[in-house]
Amino acid sequence: MGDAPQTGKFDLNIERILEGWGICHAIREAIANALDEQSLTGTKDVEITKDEDGVWHVRDYGRGLRNEHLTQNEDQEKQRNSNKVIGKFGVGLKDALATLHRHRVKVAITSKHGDITLEETAKHGFNNVITLHAVICPPKDPLFVGTDFAFPKVSDQEIRAAKNFFLRFSDEEVLDQTKYGQILRRPNSGDARIYVKGLLVAKEEKFAFSYNITSLTAAMNKALNRERTHVGRTAYADRVKEMLLISQSEFVAETLANDLVLMERGTNHDEVKWTEVAANACRILNASRKVLFVTSTDLTNARDSIDHAIKDNYKVITVPDNIRGRLQGVKDIQGNPVRILQVYQREWAESFEFTFVPENKLTASERKIYALRKQIASLDGGLPRSVRDIRISETMRPEVGAVSCPVGLWEPDKKWIIIKRSQLRSIDAFAGTLLHEITHARTGYVDVSRDFEEGLTCSLGRVSAVALKTKNKSTTS
Repeated sequence: MGDAPQTGKFDLNIERILEGWGICHAIREAIANALDEQSLTGTKDVEITKDEDGVWHVRDYGRGLRNEHLTQNEDQEKQRNSNKVIGKFGVGLKDALATLHRHRVKVAITSKHGDITLEETAKHGFNNVITLHAVICPPKDPLFVGTDFAFPKVSDQEIRAAKNFFLRFSDEEVLDQTKYGQILRRPNSGDARIYVKGLLVAKEEKFAFSYNITSLTAAMNKALNRERTHVGRTAYADRVKEMLLISQSEFVAETLANDLVLMERGTNHDEVKWTEVAANACRILNASRKVLFVTSTDLTNARDSIDHAIKDNYKVITVPDNIRGRLQGVKDIQGNPVRILQVYQREWAESFEFTFVPENKLTASERKIYALRKQIASLDGGLPRSVRDIRISETMRPEVGAVSCPVGLWEPDKKWIIIKRSQLRSIDAFAGTLLHEITHARTGYVDVSRDFEEGLTCSLGRVSAVALKTKNKSTTS
């Protein structure tokens, strides 16, 4: 290239050196320019190769670099096609050339419009001011297609580091595609990565996923500084939330739902700290899995219902109270109610079938107590006319919102009083439950509270047992 006649030296007018940039950042800009040209022209893939002399090349097959690309502050074509390209400033190439020169890395640019190298020389009209110039020579190959950046004596490690800035050259798996960008599987090692239009701008230690944002907000456009580094979470958080809220991926939803369980330990990823994201994950999971969302209080107070759900192969997911509040009355993506504890208890109650036990299948001691039912009822004025039968069942239908299963029920539609078989263990237990349900049958009142009702049943049982014994003594005497 040194033998070619020079057609001019172009002052790059670099006013501010990006001290934080290394060689890999400069090569990154060459790759970004090549990828943008490919997107704008629809030409063949960019090539990053090493020739037989050990020189690395970044080659695109677009229209070829022109010297005017070294002058503009903003690339108007890229501004008009911002949805297609990575760059927007039009100064990335100049920054890259200055960085390479600062690190004493030679670069040669080839296109059909001219061949370019770098040189420090006097500024035009000011012989005492030395600045960096692009030396532009006639093209060796006027038919050359595209642009080639050659980097002699650049290590393989620097090339790998430069390629590592781009989603295009990573092996990250796309989990979901949304109108705002892509949700990516987090790398097996290292932090989650935040890309903007395929270019790495930030890393996140506490994110569950990596993200590639392709539709930028005004805040993001403002935050994407010239260096393309140190972009804070506040700039891209809204877009990440929006991607997660419209994601239909079961894997994404299940990952976030599983993270909810870890919140009490403080080992969850940060995405579930966004309440609306966590609630949406529950909606998606509810539509695709047998899940039950409960709070830590539910685990303590509704153990019977939760144990029953586990036996029915439901996956129980513990969520904080604020997220549980977001799920009240909410439907999943298929239009079904999100299964919180009360929803599950209602579903269970509606599908429940009693396991009635005929009198001849009771044990001798159970039959003896069951035979006292009319005598016990007589202590409260006898059975109301509305009661046709008193039945014994192995199982009892749960009451919606109750923390435990009832031991007795008044079924007005069937006109049955149903008592759980376990209450036949003693006269006190059976009598208390029977008189309790007779009261419901006679008055039509519902339970006030389970604790109150259970206490009342026990008291009725003790009183009625004493009264029954007294009555039997006076009858026999």
